[in-house]
Amino acid sequence: MAMTNAFEPGAAELGERERALIARRERLLGPAYRLFYRHPLHIVRGEGVWLWDAEGRRYLDAYNNVAGVGHCHPQVVEAIARQAGQLNTHTRYLHESVLDYAEALLATFPGGHDRHVMFTCTGSEANDLACRVAMSATGGTGLIATRLAYHGGTQLVAGLSPSLGPEAAPGRDVWLVDAPDARRPPGEVGPAFAGGVVAALAQMRAAGVRPAALIVDTVFSSDGVFTEPPGFLQPAVAAVREAGGLFIADEVQAGLGRTGSHFWGHARHGVDPDIATLGKPMGGGYPVAGVVARPALLEPLARSRYFNTFGGTPVASAAGLAVLEVIRDEGLMENAARSGAHLLAGLRALAGRHPLVGDVRGAGLFIGVELVADRATRAPATAEAARVVNALRERGVLISATGPHGNVLKIRPPLPFTVRHGDILLEALDAVL
Repeated sequence: MAMTNAFEPGAAELGERERALIARRERLLGPAYRLFYRHPLHIVRGEGVWLWDAEGRRYLDAYNNVAGVGHCHPQVVEAIARQAGQLNTHTRYLHESVLDYAEALLATFPGGHDRHVMFTCTGSEANDLACRVAMSATGGTGLIATRLAYHGGTQLVAGLSPSLGPEAAPGRDVWLVDAPDARRPPGEVGPAFAGGVVAALAQMRAAGVRPAALIVDTVFSSDGVFTEPPGFLQPAVAAVREAGGLFIADEVQAGLGRTGSHFWGHARHGVDPDIATLGKPMGGGYPVAGVVARPALLEPLARSRYFNTFGGTPVASAAGLAVLEVIRDEGLMENAARSGAHLLAGLRALAGRHPLVGDVRGAGLFIGVELVADRATRAPATAEAARVVNALRERGVLISATGPHGNVLKIRPPLPFTVRHGDILLEALDAVL
């Protein structure tokens, strides 16, 4: 999946300015960075759900969840600027802002008063720290992740992120399991997924490895977006706990109200994670991430200490608190439910007209549209998915693709995305299909 929707030199005719900018980027940043789209975008401004390129053309952003409350939200911008003009330093001094933010954040978790939060800058750092906590608390080293997961880029969690590509081999003591299968009857999805976890636990025991944790992105974004039925995670979580391991809910993609019905993806499944990891949209574009866990799990870290220079600074806390206020005051979770339901209905109507659409699935404003060459065999329409993504870009609508074969259209807009914006996307997708 690492090359899904990636720019490939020579695949498109580019202007002189674009060629020069790409050459400069490659010279300065090296080959590992990827550009989106056959014809890369040169974005210079953002506002709400819209982006503008260097030529002044406007694009509907139906993909970016870093700016979860919308690009350049004035309340978030003002909070960052105000605090940056007063103080920005680490958490080894007393300061109210990180405590105010921690209280507000923990209040979004059931029983949040019984948890601690540790702040980082990125979801990768958060997942790395969560795995360390799990290993320390359980005494185990075995980790279970899904077969095309993405949990970050540190050495440890890259080993839990096979979606990075063939060079990202599973780490030591990592077992990969199949993602939930949307083709199964609803009552079989949870037991089947749990069966894979139970098998992995048995293999761990046979290898003399003690389990530490099962970690999942609670919408299974990189695996192809699997959200139904609510509650299907429960048997798998029970199995790993029975074996002495913990459950880590990776909420970097699903959290902060995106699924519409619940503030966090794990709550939609009726499970209470031992550890939750947060990131991406927490700061409205500013790097904010963290780990939420029960106090007893964090006690071993007190013996070795934990420190993150930029995690939980006054500016990071101001940004994070402003994001929570915007989600609450503007009813963005409720909007995700309303706009997402409208968009799902429209996409399913398109499936009735276009045989290329094999399945539509999702919750709130996180939706996957699986494209197939044949509905009977479900053969993946990988090349067609890339064409659709790039054709939408030419029509001014931005999405991406995901899944093992890169054939699942990934629709994940900022939360202010309305029914009207959904109609723009549906009209463009209908024409492209």
